[in-house]
Amino acid sequence: MQGFVLNRYGGPETTGLQEVARPVPGAGDVLVRVHAAGLNPVDFKTRDGMLKVVQGYDLPVVMGNELAGTVEHCGHGAAAFKPGDRVFARVPKGRMGAFAEYAAIPASHLALLPASIDFETAAGVPLAGLTALQALRDELRLKPGSRVFIPGGAGGVGTFAIQIAKWLGAEVTTTASPRGRALVERLGADRVIDYTTQNFENEIGDMDGAFDLIGGDTLEKCFGVVKPGGMVVSVAGMPEPLTARKDLGRGAGLAALFWFASFGLRAKARKHGVTYRYLFMHPSGSELAELAQLIVDGKLEPVIDRIFPFAEIGDAIAYLESGRAKGKIVVRMES
Repeated sequence: MQGFVLNRYGGPETTGLQEVARPVPGAGDVLVRVHAAGLNPVDFKTRDGMLKVVQGYDLPVVMGNELAGTVEHCGHGAAAFKPGDRVFARVPKGRMGAFAEYAAIPASHLALLPASIDFETAAGVPLAGLTALQALRDELRLKPGSRVFIPGGAGGVGTFAIQIAKWLGAEVTTTASPRGRALVERLGADRVIDYTTQNFENEIGDMDGAFDLIGGDTLEKCFGVVKPGGMVVSVAGMPEPLTARKDLGRGAGLAALFWFASFGLRAKARKHGVTYRYLFMHPSGSELAELAQLIVDGKLEPVIDRIFPFAEIGDAIAYLESGRAKGKIVVRMES
């Protein structure tokens, strides 16, 4: 079968389409014929070697972290699914493999895909959708009346985060360019700050929490707009000790490394009386089923920027890296 393979860490030249062996599902696994796969910043960060400390791989390895397709075969103990089922999933962090014609996935990571949702739309949901759900509901614990700041609302995770925050009853403030303003307003943002002409730290304050999708100066400025006792959750900053223990299931060594690496950020958060949390989302078939129901009910709209054929996946990743996408980028597998 064809797979998009990372042969060594580095730039785009280290990856390419090549023939690879079809995976064999183990106990509890489901073999899925992939119809579409979603792209995420973690893909090029993995390629560049930026995440080796957190998650290293035995190279070469087939890349890709989320997909939609049909069940081909079920391994022992995966009786919840049957051949022909339409499914979607966030694949295991330590395995990847979504950028291929077939992928073996633990049954617990899969959810049935309702007939009203096409494969291309579904492929862009798992990673960004689960990240937003877990950050806003589980970490920030948004409830009706909460005030949340989500910088970068027009991006892949941001488009999910705005809608999920509204579903949870929160008041949402976000940032966008003039090109992205109409999109985030349509998704439900209550206030939009034009980051090309305005500094958000001069415009807002007393937020109950913030969900940072940008990192850098934006993350640090978030500490100043959240009220004391609040929390800033980031997916673009520096991992902290809880990341190692809770999200990655790792021991004291990595927790200590993250403690030192995040010391400056945590100190700045403490200065403002807020908590800093870096989130690595976890795959969950049951939570994917929740997201699917929200889509069916018309409460969640996946935003797909562009769909590329699988043969042009290199161009798709380059487009993702350009930062111009509004919503998700997806590749469609050819028959």
